[in-house]
Amino acid sequence: MTRQIAAALLLAVAASAACAQSWPDKPVRFLMSAPAGSSIDVVGRAIADKLKDRLGQPVVVENKPAAGGVVAVGETAKAAPDGYTMVLAFNGPLSITPLLQKTQYDVQKDLAPVITTTSQPNVLAVNAQVPAKTVKELVAYAKANPGKLNYASVGPGSSSHLNGELLKSLAGIDIVHIPFNGSPPAVTATIQGETQMIFAVMQPLQAQIQAGKLRALGVTSAKRFPLLPDLPTIAESGYPGFVSLAWNGVLVPAGTPKPVIARLNAEINAILKEPDVVQKLNGQGFELVGGTPEEFAALIKGESDKWAPVIKAANIKID
Repeated sequence: MTRQIAAALLLAVAASAACAQSWPDKPVRFLMSAPAGSSIDVVGRAIADKLKDRLGQPVVVENKPAAGGVVAVGETAKAAPDGYTMVLAFNGPLSITPLLQKTQYDVQKDLAPVITTTSQPNVLAVNAQVPAKTVKELVAYAKANPGKLNYASVGPGSSSHLNGELLKSLAGIDIVHIPFNGSPPAVTATIQGETQMIFAVMQPLQAQIQAGKLRALGVTSAKRFPLLPDLPTIAESGYPGFVSLAWNGVLVPAGTPKPVIARLNAEINAILKEPDVVQKLNGQGFELVGGTPEEFAALIKGESDKWAPVIKAANIKID
Protein backbone atom coordinates (compact mmCIF):
# COMPACT_ATOMS: atom_id res chain seq x y z
CA MET A 1 0.00 0.00 0.00
CA THR A 2 2.85 2.32 0.91
CA ARG A 3 4.57 1.68 -2.45
CA GLN A 4 1.30 2.32 -4.28
CA ILE A 5 0.85 5.64 -2.49
CA ALA A 6 4.45 6.62 -3.18
CA ALA A 7 4.07 5.70 -6.86
CA ALA A 8 0.85 7.71 -7.11
CA LEU A 9 2.55 10.72 -5.53
CA LEU A 10 5.46 10.46 -7.96
CA LEU A 11 3.06 10.30 -10.89
CA ALA A 12 1.19 13.35 -9.58
CA VAL A 13 4.43 15.31 -9.20
CA ALA A 14 5.53 14.28 -12.68
CA ALA A 15 2.20 15.29 -14.17
CA SER A 16 2.33 18.64 -12.37
CA ALA A 17 5.85 19.30 -13.64
CA ALA A 18 4.89 18.37 -17.19
CA CYS A 19 1.86 20.66 -17.03
CA ALA A 20 3.99 23.54 -15.77
CA GLN A 21 6.59 23.06 -18.53
CA SER A 22 3.99 23.29 -21.30
CA TRP A 23 2.01 26.09 -19.61
CA PRO A 24 0.63 28.25 -21.05
CA ASP A 25 -0.34 26.89 -24.45
CA LYS A 26 -3.67 28.74 -24.71
CA PRO A 27 -5.25 32.03 -23.51
CA VAL A 28 -5.47 32.71 -19.78
CA ARG A 29 -8.71 34.09 -18.28
CA PHE A 30 -8.18 36.97 -15.86
CA LEU A 31 -11.36 37.72 -13.90
CA MET A 32 -11.86 41.18 -12.39
CA SER A 33 -13.89 41.35 -9.17
CA ALA A 34 -15.08 44.86 -10.09
CA PRO A 35 -16.51 46.59 -13.19
CA ALA A 36 -14.73 48.23 -16.10
CA GLY A 37 -13.29 51.59 -15.09
CA SER A 38 -12.91 50.64 -11.42
CA SER A 39 -9.60 50.75 -9.57
CA ILE A 40 -9.41 46.93 -9.74
CA ASP A 41 -9.93 47.09 -13.50
CA VAL A 42 -7.21 49.72 -13.94
CA VAL A 43 -4.68 47.58 -12.05
CA GLY A 44 -5.78 44.35 -13.72
CA ARG A 45 -5.56 45.67 -17.26
CA ALA A 46 -2.13 47.18 -16.61
CA ILE A 47 -0.93 43.75 -15.48
CA ALA A 48 -2.73 41.83 -18.26
CA ASP A 49 -1.24 44.06 -20.96
CA LYS A 50 2.29 43.20 -19.83
CA LEU A 51 1.61 39.61 -18.84
CA LYS A 52 0.46 38.55 -22.32
CA ASP A 53 3.88 39.38 -23.74
CA ARG A 54 5.71 37.63 -20.92
CA LEU A 55 3.60 34.46 -21.22
CA GLY A 56 3.32 34.47 -24.99
CA GLN A 57 -0.44 33.96 -24.80
CA PRO A 58 -3.45 36.30 -24.65
CA VAL A 59 -4.59 37.26 -21.15
CA VAL A 60 -8.33 37.79 -21.49
CA VAL A 61 -9.81 40.24 -18.97
CA GLU A 62 -13.39 39.49 -17.88
CA ASN A 63 -15.21 41.88 -15.54
CA LYS A 64 -17.49 40.06 -13.10
CA PRO A 65 -18.46 42.63 -10.44
CA ALA A 66 -21.66 40.98 -9.18
CA ALA A 67 -22.19 40.54 -5.44
CA GLY A 68 -19.26 42.71 -4.46
CA GLY A 69 -16.69 40.49 -6.16
CA VAL A 70 -18.00 37.26 -4.64
CA VAL A 71 -19.05 35.91 -8.06
CA ALA A 72 -15.59 36.38 -9.60
CA VAL A 73 -13.83 34.79 -6.63
CA GLY A 74 -16.34 31.94 -6.49
CA GLU A 75 -15.98 31.20 -10.20
CA THR A 76 -12.21 31.08 -9.83
CA ALA A 77 -12.47 28.77 -6.80
CA LYS A 78 -14.51 26.30 -8.87
CA ALA A 79 -12.37 26.50 -12.02
CA ALA A 80 -9.97 23.76 -13.10
CA PRO A 81 -6.63 24.15 -11.27
CA ASP A 82 -4.64 24.25 -14.49
CA GLY A 83 -3.32 27.82 -14.50
CA TYR A 84 -5.80 29.11 -17.08
CA THR A 85 -8.12 30.95 -14.68
CA MET A 86 -7.05 33.63 -12.21
CA VAL A 87 -8.76 36.50 -10.45
CA LEU A 88 -7.79 39.95 -9.26
CA ALA A 89 -9.74 40.32 -6.03
CA PHE A 90 -9.86 42.97 -3.33
CA ASN A 91 -10.10 42.59 0.43
CA GLY A 92 -13.91 42.50 0.47
CA PRO A 93 -14.61 39.04 -0.97
CA LEU A 94 -11.37 37.65 0.46
CA SER A 95 -11.28 38.83 4.10
CA ILE A 96 -14.52 40.63 4.91
CA THR A 97 -17.54 39.20 3.09
CA PRO A 98 -16.94 35.65 4.44
CA LEU A 99 -17.32 37.17 7.92
CA LEU A 100 -20.67 38.70 7.01
CA GLN A 101 -22.38 35.94 5.06
CA LYS A 102 -21.92 32.39 3.86
CA THR A 103 -20.01 32.22 0.58
CA GLN A 104 -19.79 29.38 -1.93
CA TYR A 105 -16.03 29.22 -1.42
CA ASP A 106 -13.53 28.91 1.42
CA VAL A 107 -10.67 31.31 0.78
CA GLN A 108 -8.21 29.19 2.75
CA LYS A 109 -9.16 25.87 1.09
CA ASP A 110 -10.41 26.69 -2.40
CA LEU A 111 -7.96 29.36 -3.56
CA ALA A 112 -4.21 29.72 -3.84
CA PRO A 113 -2.76 33.22 -3.39
CA VAL A 114 -0.26 34.31 -6.04
CA ILE A 115 0.72 37.89 -5.21
CA THR A 116 -0.45 41.11 -3.56
CA THR A 117 -0.65 43.74 -6.28
CA THR A 118 -1.55 47.15 -4.81
CA SER A 119 -2.64 48.82 -1.60
CA GLN A 120 -4.15 52.22 -0.89
CA PRO A 121 -6.36 54.03 1.61
CA ASN A 122 -9.99 54.98 1.18
CA VAL A 123 -10.93 58.64 0.91
CA LEU A 124 -14.11 59.95 2.56
CA ALA A 125 -15.78 62.29 0.09
CA VAL A 126 -19.14 64.04 0.02
CA ASN A 127 -21.36 65.53 -2.66
CA ALA A 128 -20.40 69.19 -3.18
CA GLN A 129 -23.84 70.29 -1.97
CA VAL A 130 -23.35 68.74 1.47
CA PRO A 131 -22.59 71.62 3.89
CA ALA A 132 -19.60 69.98 5.54
CA LYS A 133 -15.94 70.74 4.98
CA THR A 134 -14.49 68.50 7.70
CA VAL A 135 -15.24 65.10 9.19
CA LYS A 136 -16.47 66.74 12.38
CA GLU A 137 -18.85 68.97 10.42
CA LEU A 138 -20.14 65.93 8.52
CA VAL A 139 -20.79 64.06 11.77
CA ALA A 140 -22.62 67.08 13.20
CA TYR A 141 -24.69 67.38 10.02
CA ALA A 142 -25.55 63.67 10.12
CA LYS A 143 -26.61 63.92 13.77
CA ALA A 144 -28.86 66.84 12.90
CA ASN A 145 -30.40 64.81 10.06
CA PRO A 146 -30.69 61.22 11.32
CA GLY A 147 -31.46 58.65 8.63
CA LYS A 148 -31.41 61.24 5.84
CA LEU A 149 -27.85 60.74 4.58
CA ASN A 150 -27.05 57.82 2.29
CA TYR A 151 -23.51 56.59 1.84
CA ALA A 152 -22.40 54.67 -1.23
CA SER A 153 -20.07 51.72 -1.12
CA VAL A 154 -18.34 49.89 -3.97
CA GLY A 155 -19.99 46.66 -2.84
CA PRO A 156 -21.29 44.83 0.21
CA GLY A 157 -18.43 43.59 2.37
CA SER A 158 -15.86 45.91 0.76
CA SER A 159 -13.54 48.15 2.77
CA SER A 160 -15.70 50.97 1.41
CA HIS A 161 -18.73 49.43 3.15
CA LEU A 162 -16.87 48.52 6.33
CA ASN A 163 -15.38 52.01 6.70
CA GLY A 164 -18.84 53.56 6.44
CA GLU A 165 -20.22 51.24 9.09
CA LEU A 166 -17.22 51.84 11.33
CA LEU A 167 -17.67 55.62 11.13
CA LYS A 168 -21.38 55.14 11.76
CA SER A 169 -20.61 53.13 14.89
CA LEU A 170 -17.77 55.26 16.27
CA ALA A 171 -19.49 58.59 15.62
CA GLY A 172 -22.94 57.43 16.68
CA ILE A 173 -24.63 58.61 13.49
CA ASP A 174 -27.59 57.20 11.56
CA ILE A 175 -26.61 56.93 7.88
CA VAL A 176 -27.96 54.48 5.29
CA HIS A 177 -25.77 52.10 3.30
CA ILE A 178 -26.41 51.94 -0.47
CA PRO A 179 -24.19 49.28 -2.09
CA PHE A 180 -23.14 49.31 -5.75
CA ASN A 181 -21.21 46.89 -7.95
CA GLY A 182 -17.93 48.77 -8.11
CA SER A 183 -16.70 52.34 -7.88
CA PRO A 184 -18.02 53.83 -11.17
CA PRO A 185 -21.73 53.57 -10.28
CA ALA A 186 -21.06 54.40 -6.60
CA VAL A 187 -19.18 57.58 -7.50
CA THR A 188 -21.81 58.55 -10.08
CA ALA A 189 -24.57 58.17 -7.49
CA THR A 190 -22.67 60.43 -5.09
CA ILE A 191 -22.07 63.07 -7.75
CA GLN A 192 -25.76 63.06 -8.67
CA GLY A 193 -26.91 63.26 -5.05
CA GLU A 194 -28.56 59.84 -4.88
CA THR A 195 -26.04 59.25 -2.13
CA GLN A 196 -24.39 62.06 -0.21
CA MET A 197 -21.10 60.48 0.85
CA ILE A 198 -18.72 57.69 -0.06
CA PHE A 199 -15.58 55.90 1.08
CA ALA A 200 -13.58 54.87 -1.99
CA VAL A 201 -10.02 54.66 -3.23
CA MET A 202 -8.53 57.73 -4.84
CA GLN A 203 -8.49 56.62 -8.49
CA PRO A 204 -12.24 57.01 -9.24
CA LEU A 205 -12.57 60.09 -7.01
CA GLN A 206 -9.63 62.19 -8.09
CA ALA A 207 -11.07 63.82 -11.22
CA GLN A 208 -14.41 64.50 -9.50
CA ILE A 209 -12.70 66.12 -6.52
CA GLN A 210 -10.57 68.28 -8.84
CA ALA A 211 -13.72 69.26 -10.79
CA GLY A 212 -15.44 70.36 -7.57
CA LYS A 213 -18.23 67.79 -7.85
CA LEU A 214 -17.05 65.98 -4.73
CA ARG A 215 -15.30 67.27 -1.61
CA ALA A 216 -12.70 65.14 0.16
CA LEU A 217 -12.89 65.27 3.95
CA GLY A 218 -10.51 62.61 5.21
CA VAL A 219 -8.38 59.59 4.42
CA THR A 220 -8.26 56.19 6.16
CA SER A 221 -4.48 55.71 6.19
CA ALA A 222 -2.37 56.02 9.32
CA LYS A 223 -0.48 58.94 7.75
CA ARG A 224 -1.58 61.62 5.31
CA PHE A 225 -1.97 60.55 1.69
CA PRO A 226 0.84 61.86 -0.62
CA LEU A 227 -1.64 62.79 -3.38
CA LEU A 228 -3.67 64.88 -0.92
CA PRO A 229 -1.15 66.02 1.69
CA ASP A 230 -3.48 68.70 3.06
CA LEU A 231 -6.25 66.17 3.71
CA PRO A 232 -6.38 65.01 7.35
CA THR A 233 -6.70 61.38 8.29
CA ILE A 234 -9.93 60.12 9.86
CA ALA A 235 -7.85 59.23 12.92
CA GLU A 236 -6.64 62.79 13.45
CA SER A 237 -10.14 64.10 12.81
CA GLY A 238 -11.34 62.71 16.13
CA TYR A 239 -11.36 58.93 15.66
CA PRO A 240 -7.98 57.54 16.77
CA GLY A 241 -7.19 54.08 15.44
CA PHE A 242 -9.40 54.48 12.37
CA VAL A 243 -6.88 52.98 9.94
CA SER A 244 -7.94 50.92 6.93
CA LEU A 245 -6.32 50.08 3.60
CA ALA A 246 -7.91 48.75 0.43
CA TRP A 247 -5.68 46.08 -1.11
CA ASN A 248 -5.96 43.55 -3.89
CA GLY A 249 -4.13 40.59 -5.33
CA VAL A 250 -4.12 37.71 -7.75
CA LEU A 251 -5.35 34.23 -6.85
CA VAL A 252 -5.82 30.94 -8.71
CA PRO A 253 -7.80 27.79 -7.86
CA ALA A 254 -6.34 25.64 -5.09
CA GLY A 255 -4.38 22.76 -6.56
CA THR A 256 -2.85 24.82 -9.35
CA PRO A 257 0.68 23.44 -9.95
CA LYS A 258 3.23 25.22 -7.77
CA PRO A 259 5.58 25.89 -10.71
CA VAL A 260 2.72 27.75 -12.45
CA ILE A 261 2.07 29.83 -9.33
CA ALA A 262 5.79 30.54 -9.03
CA ARG A 263 5.94 31.65 -12.68
CA LEU A 264 2.93 33.95 -12.30
CA ASN A 265 4.37 35.39 -9.10
CA ALA A 266 7.74 36.10 -10.72
CA GLU A 267 6.22 37.67 -13.84
CA ILE A 268 3.79 39.92 -11.95
CA ASN A 269 6.49 40.96 -9.47
CA ALA A 270 8.59 42.05 -12.46
CA ILE A 271 5.63 43.87 -14.06
CA LEU A 272 5.00 45.82 -10.85
CA LYS A 273 8.57 47.14 -11.06
CA GLU A 274 8.44 48.25 -14.71
CA PRO A 275 8.88 52.07 -14.79
CA ASP A 276 5.85 52.78 -16.98
CA VAL A 277 3.59 50.64 -14.79
CA VAL A 278 4.94 52.29 -11.64
CA GLN A 279 4.42 55.76 -13.12
CA LYS A 280 0.90 54.99 -14.34
CA LEU A 281 -0.38 53.36 -11.15
CA ASN A 282 1.45 55.63 -8.68
CA GLY A 283 -0.05 58.57 -10.55
CA GLN A 284 -3.51 57.26 -9.75
CA GLY A 285 -2.83 56.71 -6.08
CA PHE A 286 -1.80 53.06 -6.04
CA GLU A 287 1.06 51.79 -3.91
CA LEU A 288 2.56 48.81 -5.72
CA VAL A 289 3.28 45.93 -3.35
CA GLY A 290 4.37 42.58 -4.84
CA GLY A 291 5.97 39.88 -2.71
CA THR A 292 5.50 36.15 -2.22
CA PRO A 293 2.38 33.96 -2.26
CA GLU A 294 2.98 33.29 1.43
CA GLU A 295 2.97 37.01 2.23
CA PHE A 296 -0.32 37.44 0.38
CA ALA A 297 -1.83 34.48 2.25
CA ALA A 298 -0.74 36.03 5.55
CA LEU A 299 -2.31 39.38 4.55
CA ILE A 300 -5.64 37.74 3.75
CA LYS A 301 -5.75 35.88 7.07
CA GLY A 302 -4.43 38.82 9.07
CA GLU A 303 -7.08 41.18 7.70
CA SER A 304 -9.81 38.66 8.44
CA ASP A 305 -8.56 38.30 12.01
CA LYS A 306 -8.34 42.10 12.36
CA TRP A 307 -11.87 42.85 11.16
CA ALA A 308 -13.74 39.95 12.77
CA PRO A 309 -13.95 41.53 16.26
CA VAL A 310 -14.71 44.96 14.76
CA ILE A 311 -17.61 43.54 12.77
CA LYS A 312 -18.95 41.70 15.79
CA ALA A 313 -18.65 44.69 18.14
CA ALA A 314 -20.27 47.07 15.66
CA ASN A 315 -22.89 44.49 14.59
CA ILE A 316 -22.05 45.17 10.95
CA LYS A 317 -24.13 43.21 8.48
CA ILE A 318 -24.60 43.04 4.73
CA ASP A 319 -27.86 44.77 3.84
